[in-house]
Amino acid sequence: MPELPEVETVRRSLEPLIKKRTICQVDLRWSCLLKETRLATLQGLVGSRFLRVRRRGKTLLFDLDRGQTMLFHLKMTGQLFLTSAAEPIDKHDRLILKLDSPLELRFRDSRKFGYLMIFPTAAEAKVNPLSSLGPEPDSVTLEQFISLLSGHKGKIKPLLLRQDIIAGIGNIYADEILYRARINPEKPTSQLNRAEFSRVYESMKEILSRAIRYRGTTVRTYRDGLGEQGDYQRRLQVYGREGKKCPACGQTIERKKVGGRSAFFCPRCQRLKSSSPQSHKK
Repeated sequence: MPELPEVETVRRSLEPLIKKRTICQVDLRWSCLLKETRLATLQGLVGSRFLRVRRRGKTLLFDLDRGQTMLFHLKMTGQLFLTSAAEPIDKHDRLILKLDSPLELRFRDSRKFGYLMIFPTAAEAKVNPLSSLGPEPDSVTLEQFISLLSGHKGKIKPLLLRQDIIAGIGNIYADEILYRARINPEKPTSQLNRAEFSRVYESMKEILSRAIRYRGTTVRTYRDGLGEQGDYQRRLQVYGREGKKCPACGQTIERKKVGGRSAFFCPRCQRLKSSSPQSHKK
């Protein structure tokens, strides 16, 4: 599933080209794409102009000049991209928005998990999934980060994946964050001391920033808004590298299920050991 860096890269690639463009025609090719949205609402967007493109967690938000917002969730295999109107339509293209230019905005999704919602922009705070999302990683201080995670019982990796705690982190970047912080994915937050929380926090900021700089990670289907692959997959340290050597110590990278999800880690650099959680305060 595209995570924060991938969705942010799609946003950045689309906004300069789609801003101020007008929707001239709507071609919905799979009705189940719409979630809590009527077909008439989608068709009523004809004539609307794009004002801006935003991101919240793993969702893309397109604000329109008539006070409406289109929310796309890419889920597992969704791709949202601009292409020439002359480009042949793919069998997995679920929605085509024809613009007042030679370009079309297309939503392609082979597995059909992605969805589109349309709602009044002013009602955004009451719309799921937005209303249940935690803060963005780049908006929290260290103290807030410690409070958010230490307020929940459980292992560190599953908690990093919870979108109601921190929005946007998924399986790839949780593994990379914990590797950089040298924290085992199974370590309970109740056993993390302040220094360890700080390492996870700083790693979160650094890893996500670098992944955005390299335009996200293409493992299988991810493409940006222009159809280009990301480049961060060349820089992954542990994710997807089971059986390969740890770049820091040479130990074999392992994979195991943690909270129902695969976790890749170095058993030496991220040794599971207890530490004193005496205080999270300064």
